[in-house]
Amino acid sequence: MNNLLYLFAFAVGLIIPLQAAVNNQLRISMSLSPVVTAFVSFLIGTITLLVIILVSGQKMDQLILQQVGWWKYTGGAMGAFFVFGSVILAPRIGMAGMVSLIIAGQMFSSLIFDKFGLFGLEIKEISWLRIIGALLVITGVVLVNFADQLFKSK
Repeated sequence: MNNLLYLFAFAVGLIIPLQAAVNNQLRISMSLSPVVTAFVSFLIGTITLLVIILVSGQKMDQLILQQVGWWKYTGGAMGAFFVFGSVILAPRIGMAGMVSLIIAGQMFSSLIFDKFGLFGLEIKEISWLRIIGALLVITGVVLVNFADQLFKSK
């Protein structure tokens, strides 16, 4: 089962640059602002999820807003920020640059979440191997984004 989860995570990763590229083409084709493009993307995503809910017969009676901390509703805003950011960044710094920096940010925050067990996650210590892995990611980010400037012959 774990192998399928790893494959699924990889597939999700494959979609991130595709989503950014498609959203950028939507922005260009319709002459939309990045914010409106992100809105259209989320509107289509919302409709897609509604269709999945209806087709799968899932109940929505728990949808009534319950007494939970306000911050637990911010995931959608974070997703909107991601899509909005990718529409701005992809055409300006390139897909590889954008994705490598996103992965580096994810790696940094993920290590912190694991170390302290934030938001109810299981605590996972930061070993030297995990630190080396994160440093390799950072090295990759530098090479993807700045190799031309670092190794340019004068």
